[in-house]
Amino acid sequence: MSVRGPMAASTSAATGAPLLTLTGATVRFGDVTALRDIDLALARGERLALVGANGAGKTTLLRLLHGFVRHEGARTLHGAPPSVVMVFQRPFMLRLTVRANLRLALALRGVPGPERARRADAALARVGLAEVGARLATTLSGGQQQRLALARAWALRPDLLLLDEPTASLDPGAKRDVESLIERIADDGVTVVMSTHNLGQAKRLARRMAYLDAGRLLVDLPVERFFNDPLPEAAAHFLKGELVWH
Repeated sequence: MSVRGPMAASTSAATGAPLLTLTGATVRFGDVTALRDIDLALARGERLALVGANGAGKTTLLRLLHGFVRHEGARTLHGAPPSVVMVFQRPFMLRLTVRANLRLALALRGVPGPERARRADAALARVGLAEVGARLATTLSGGQQQRLALARAWALRPDLLLLDEPTASLDPGAKRDVESLIERIADDGVTVVMSTHNLGQAKRLARRMAYLDAGRLLVDLPVERFFNDPLPEAAAHFLKGELVWH
């Protein structure tokens, strides 16, 4: 049994125009089926949290939304192709200064030189890293590196931001800082899809929850309904276990 809310099929009415739709999307890696028959509609301005156990397919779904992986079924873009940026659980940092990491990303996107400098400085100020712009990015703390990764993403002005466990392994203070930045980026109108094991974080940042189990999308509901409606057995056990653990 799967549970889909009425908003799952008509999210564009509640947020923005349709952005991307997956229909019967299946991803296989050799003999392993990582995702099976995924139907998912994503609208502009949404905040969607992907939850489920390790190996459920959350990261693969993020990569599929980006267009990174080969798949069966349909991945349909609505309107002009969106600008998509993905921030990984452990963001990659070049052995360059903090500011150079930002400027290089902008250069690869074709942003002119004077504009690169302006955007890089604005992004560092936005995430509270302006004072460390001359430091090597690889010497930053884990929380600072994640903030730099978000600054780099924001500077690229994405339509769709994909986040894979953005606060994993961070201390509580760093988690709060990163969550605040994600909230501010979403407030700018960026569509945000994030995977997380932290249900409290999902409650705070998302407006919609999707639960995956063994590559299948079993639940797709607004946040309030996810935590209050009857759920399929697997999702109910996951929710109970996460709440007990926390």
